[in-house]
Amino acid sequence: MTEQNVEIPTTRVTLSGTLSVPPGAPGIVLFAHGSGSGRYSPRNRFVARALEEGGLATLLMDLLTPAEEEQERFTRHLRFDIGLLARRLAETTAWLAKRSEIRDLPVGYFGASTGGGAALIAATEYPARVRAVVSRGGRPDLAGEALERIRAPTLLIVGGNDREVLTLNEQARARFSGECALTIIPGATHLFEEPGALEEVARLARAWFTTRLGTNAPAVATGSARLGGERHQDST
Repeated sequence: MTEQNVEIPTTRVTLSGTLSVPPGAPGIVLFAHGSGSGRYSPRNRFVARALEEGGLATLLMDLLTPAEEEQERFTRHLRFDIGLLARRLAETTAWLAKRSEIRDLPVGYFGASTGGGAALIAATEYPARVRAVVSRGGRPDLAGEALERIRAPTLLIVGGNDREVLTLNEQARARFSGECALTIIPGATHLFEEPGALEEVARLARAWFTTRLGTNAPAVATGSARLGGERHQDST
C-alpha cells in the first residue's frame, strides 16, 4: 500500500491530507471531520485502517488550515459553517479526478459530527461519483434541504446514549428520498469511547463501503485494527 502526504488546492486555501491507496483499490473514502479534529484524529484513523484492510483507499484530510483551527479555538465561528466544510470536501473530490492512480475510483464519504452534515451536502454535488456515505455520531440535520436530494446510499451510526443526536438523526432520516439506514450502537455515547463501540463503527462502515463501492473484501476480523492510546483534542 502506498501512503503519502498530499496538498489539496481549493479556491481560497490549500488543505493537507494523507492519501493511502492499497493495490487494486476499488474505491476511495474521504473523511470529513467536525471542529477540533483533523486527519490525525485517532478515531478516524482507526476506521481508516479498517477500510484499508478491506482494500479501500482512504483520504484523511484537514478541512481547516492550521491558522483557521487556531482562530476556531477562540471564536468557534467555523464549527457550524457547514457550507464551507461541504465546499472544501466537494473541491477535494474534484481534485481526486486529477490524480491518475485514483481518478476513476468511485467515492465514499465518512463524516463525523458536523462533518456528517458537510458530507451529505457535498454528496449532492457529485451524484454520479459519490456512491456511499457513512455518518458517525453526525449531524445530518445540518444538511437541511440537501437531505431530499441525496442519491448516495447513506448509513447513519449513532450511539444509543447519545440521545439528542439520535433524535436529530431520526428526524433527518425521515427526510431522505433515497436509501438511508440508521444503526444504533447500544450503550455508546457521542465519541464511541465505550469498549467495542468504535470497533463496531469500523465494522459497519467497512461493510457499507465495500458493498457500495464494489469490492468483495472479507469481513472485518475482530481486533484487526488498533486504536492508539494517545490522547488527542478530537471533539468528533
